[in-house]
Amino acid sequence: MNLNKAIIIGNLTANPEVRNTNTGQTVASFTIATNRVWTKDGQKQEQAEFHNIVAWGKLADIVGQYLAKGRLAMVEGRIQTRNWLDQQSGVKKYRTEIIAENIQLGPRGQGGPSNSGESNIIDAEPSFGGSSSPIEDEIKVEDIPF
Repeated sequence: MNLNKAIIIGNLTANPEVRNTNTGQTVASFTIATNRVWTKDGQKQEQAEFHNIVAWGKLADIVGQYLAKGRLAMVEGRIQTRNWLDQQSGVKKYRTEIIAENIQLGPRGQGGPSNSGESNIIDAEPSFGGSSSPIEDEIKVEDIPF
């Protein structure tokens, strides 16, 4: 059995970029920074990692509406590496991304209503058929618990 699953919790480094494909499908791209801290020889060490995230369909619409630079979020999805030929240099380029299947928003900033224990999970069903088509399930804004 194989498993391709990534779960990260971190802060957005910039506002999500939301656009539409030629077929009208919505796609959102954003980057989340995570860090780890450890001690080596009595000195505190820190390292940041930057993760490229892609969300499709209604999940992309919601990401564009509710996520912003600096906001804490948990992303659950699958890791995918795509490649393309750079038109200017002719060099093959690679980009590894997490294709979002679930997103949980962090706490609201000051001035926003509290969660009062409710979950902020945005869920899209994963595609297990081996196709690389975007997730097509409908997520209604009314169903979001915040």
